[in-house]
Amino acid sequence: MLKWLHIRNLALVEEAALDFSSGFNAVTGETGAGKSVLMGGLRLLLGARFEKSAIREGADRCEIAGLFSVDPDSLEKINLILDDAGVERCDGENLLIKRVFTPSSGKIFVNASAANSKLLASLGAYLADIHGASATVTLLNPAEQLFSLDRFAGNQDLLTECGNAWDSVSKARKEKELLLKNMPSTFEAERFRIDAETIEKVDPKPGEDVEIEKLHAVAANSREILQLSSSAVDLLTESEESLLERLTAVRRILHSLERVDEESAMKFQEQLELISDAIRSLSDEITCHAETVDLDAEAFAAIEERIHDLQSLKRKFGPTIEDILHYLEEAKSRVDIFENSEFAREKADQEVAEAENIHRKICEKLSKARKNAAGMLEKQLKKELEKLGFKRSEFQISFEEAAPENTGSDKIEFLFSANPGVRALPLRDVASSGELCRVMLALKTVLAGADRIPTLVFDEIDANIGGETAVTVGEELAKLAKSKQIISISHLPQVAACAEKHFKVEKITSDSTAETTVMEVSGKDRVAEIARMLGGGAAAVKHAASVLKKA
Repeated sequence: MLKWLHIRNLALVEEAALDFSSGFNAVTGETGAGKSVLMGGLRLLLGARFEKSAIREGADRCEIAGLFSVDPDSLEKINLILDDAGVERCDGENLLIKRVFTPSSGKIFVNASAANSKLLASLGAYLADIHGASATVTLLNPAEQLFSLDRFAGNQDLLTECGNAWDSVSKARKEKELLLKNMPSTFEAERFRIDAETIEKVDPKPGEDVEIEKLHAVAANSREILQLSSSAVDLLTESEESLLERLTAVRRILHSLERVDEESAMKFQEQLELISDAIRSLSDEITCHAETVDLDAEAFAAIEERIHDLQSLKRKFGPTIEDILHYLEEAKSRVDIFENSEFAREKADQEVAEAENIHRKICEKLSKARKNAAGMLEKQLKKELEKLGFKRSEFQISFEEAAPENTGSDKIEFLFSANPGVRALPLRDVASSGELCRVMLALKTVLAGADRIPTLVFDEIDANIGGETAVTVGEELAKLAKSKQIISISHLPQVAACAEKHFKVEKITSDSTAETTVMEVSGKDRVAEIARMLGGGAAAVKHAASVLKKA
């Protein structure tokens, strides 16, 4: 319920504070006094768009705030919505919404956290339903009509079962779709098979391309390598001027040194032999390397062919051998999928069919329960409509088969005709706002125990009615207020007199200014306001007291 509403500098309202009852609240006042400003403030809290021209003239800031008490059934849902938006959760049962506007900006706060109008609209579905000529009425939506019929019928368990079954259908369909999406065609499978055979024929090894390219670079320069190696060997061991021959001369000198310095000569000769051995070893290694480089034409051609094969695979499946090997595994996997495709398709089709069959049976049970409840709902609504002045009206619930979904396979429409002999039309097409508001009241009265919205706001629901019907409307609103919070803008004293709380809206004008004030009236002040609504005068005051006493 809406606990209180505070408005500052909105249109003609400089300051207004309304503390609402949990039951029936009436708002009255002369035409043009500014009652619509109050409803406008509430609509803003529920996400309506703000026009900057609505800031009170002379003010630089407009504020609207409201405190809602959230019922336990909706509290967790609202908190989850707040969690998703990154907004602070409710403080116990309290939800505080505030909007602040300046000529250049607008800010929204929910529980002291910054928010946006989209969040307000989401929360509004759990907070209040405003019924008026220009308002979007929840029950005009066929989906909401279906929801109300299910609540009236007590179909919650069936709906949960239907939703779970639909989830299974959706899951089976998605898995089948993914299977078919990944399923290669005959052409694709053949291409994957050829690709796999091509790669396996070459049989590339990780890192092989780097090693063989090094080998190719050496083999391609074999002539120069052989020449340089031969020259190095000549200088080391083979030529007359080689290092080994020169060391022979050194050896003769050391033999001569031995006669005069035997100990030193022996040491030097040992070192000389080590050097000689190292030169011979180096010469042998160079000779061996040259022999490996000296490839024949056939061996060199084989290297070049291998490089060509690897490069071809790289261009097609690469750019690296690791990429080629990864693609090979993928291609083989796709071929396996194709070869087992018929079995996989049959299994997927069977799973979808089974899930759809289960869902269809639940839809049939749900549809039967709805049709059984629809007749009862029609009868009760006709009785309520008769009380509200529609003596020979028609109210019907039409059924159409719809595409299966989580709520079943029914599409319903509330049909209404105010006059005998006139074909009942969809409720959303009813032109008269007065008729529409009374139909909404009848629906809300019947569905009071099933409707999830705790606060109902009726903007001039009593338009174009009077007499006994006006009394009945007041009584019905009071009856509905036992289970819902009702806020009603009314021009009828019979309706206002039934309210638990009564607010009077008055416009005070002077030569230069006009201001709207709002105050709660009780006692003599309330009698005076009811008397004004009755036409004024001493007789009206007496009549007002009687009306209030009777109410």
